[in-house]
Amino acid sequence: MLLTRTFTASLFAMSLAFAAPLSAKGLQDEIQINNGLLAVGIADEIRNRCDSISARTFTALGFLNSLKRGARSKGYSNDEINRYTKSKTEKAKMRKRGQVYLAQNGASTSDAASMCRLGRAEIKKRSQIGVLLRAR
Repeated sequence: MLLTRTFTASLFAMSLAFAAPLSAKGLQDEIQINNGLLAVGIADEIRNRCDSISARTFTALGFLNSLKRGARSKGYSNDEINRYTKSKTEKAKMRKRGQVYLAQNGASTSDAASMCRLGRAEIKKRSQIGVLLRAR
């Protein structure tokens, strides 16, 4: 009887341990997290292509940490998060989304002036992209 209770309790504990990861959506389906990663990527492209704009590095790191905390609170492990953020497939999807955003806003990575205009507009709007940047 004691063995049965112990086994049942162990089985119940194991099912709770696996419930969050099994019920969690994939990180690619987490809209808020992906929009945040996109904002960081676009801000990074702007600061790399526009000499008059720099990154707010500590703000960006804090924001990235908040995205990671958000993913962890949804049940994703550090390994899942790292695999997702290092995935070549997911990076390609994010790059494509970034190119669409740039085009919709009249900017191109091959045109530094357009990237500077977009960066200044984002800073002025205080958008998520803009708060990660600083005009020099």
